[in-house]
Amino acid sequence: MNDVFPVHGMDAVVFAVGNAKQAAHYYSTAFGMRLVAYRGPETGSRDEVAYVLVSGSARFELRGAVRAGTPLARHVADHGDGVIDLALDVPDVEGAYRYALQQGARGLEEPHVVEDEHGKVVVAAIATYGETRHTLVDRANYTGPYLPGYVAAEPIVAPPAVKNGRFFQAVDHCVGNVEHMEEWVGFYEKVMGFTKMAEFIGDDIATEYSALMSKVVADGTRKVKFPLNEPAEGKKKSQIEEFLEFYGGPGVQHVALATNDIVATVDAMRQAGVEFLDTPDSYYDDPELRSRIGEVRVPVEELKKRRILVDRDEDGYLLQIFTKPVLDRPTVFYELIERHGSLGFGKGNFKALFEAIEREQERRGTL
Repeated sequence: MNDVFPVHGMDAVVFAVGNAKQAAHYYSTAFGMRLVAYRGPETGSRDEVAYVLVSGSARFELRGAVRAGTPLARHVADHGDGVIDLALDVPDVEGAYRYALQQGARGLEEPHVVEDEHGKVVVAAIATYGETRHTLVDRANYTGPYLPGYVAAEPIVAPPAVKNGRFFQAVDHCVGNVEHMEEWVGFYEKVMGFTKMAEFIGDDIATEYSALMSKVVADGTRKVKFPLNEPAEGKKKSQIEEFLEFYGGPGVQHVALATNDIVATVDAMRQAGVEFLDTPDSYYDDPELRSRIGEVRVPVEELKKRRILVDRDEDGYLLQIFTKPVLDRPTVFYELIERHGSLGFGKGNFKALFEAIEREQERRGTL
């Protein structure tokens, strides 16, 4: 009731990509998402196209330039494919925008109404780290496929042959890599009323070669969670430093997708060509792991076969796995997560995860 910046949840994860048509096909086939809306030259958008895909409540918008020299084209040239907007579903766009500006946020779009025959949507936008933005969206009075200016589109492929016809059902959290973590933690606390949910520093989040620091901010309902990472001093280049170098500055490192059946999802996505990070047998054969995690839904041998990680905290347990970067640049990747009570982020798996990332860095010659 006292939330200064109420949020219903994530509205969309918006990407700038070099080839939106091919990206839409990839996310349809490899991630099991369903195309629902389109915007392009045929609909009056002369400089760019956009494909909107969904899986449960998770929504991706893939935007691509059709002309050189536009801001979107320049962004892709500078950064490669990546997330440009973490759009938020808010009940009061005007109120949220004005509060954010009063607390020091930089406004990008004043609140305004866009409408068509399907109704009205209120939108505004504020800046966050790097060139990332938060579009604030209220679509309570809209029944169209996405936003005015977009038309309904038919799915590219048939839905996956898994339960509910999808691999995942929601965005669990979105991770940002930044150069000044405390500054951006303070931004979310002051500008959006978010609170610190977790903090990982020191040995919690270091390997023999590299280190980082991480804090998680979240809205009051915990529906929107933004871990923020920064590099820490280590013997070699950390994954955060690698990202900042190849992306050309701060940005969204990975998106975690919530699934109800991580085993079926991993099997199907692997078959579709998605590559996941490898975890050595020693992780699963460690007696300490088995005693720490206790009874879980999937036998450890089945997790081992698929290289799925498992962690337990005071609230329950979670299963998780990470893809390799899905782009040519070693920047954006994905996490699949299946929660059973746990609200954490797999703290017990950090060492194994970062060592797996370092093995990939070593193969790329960037460690």
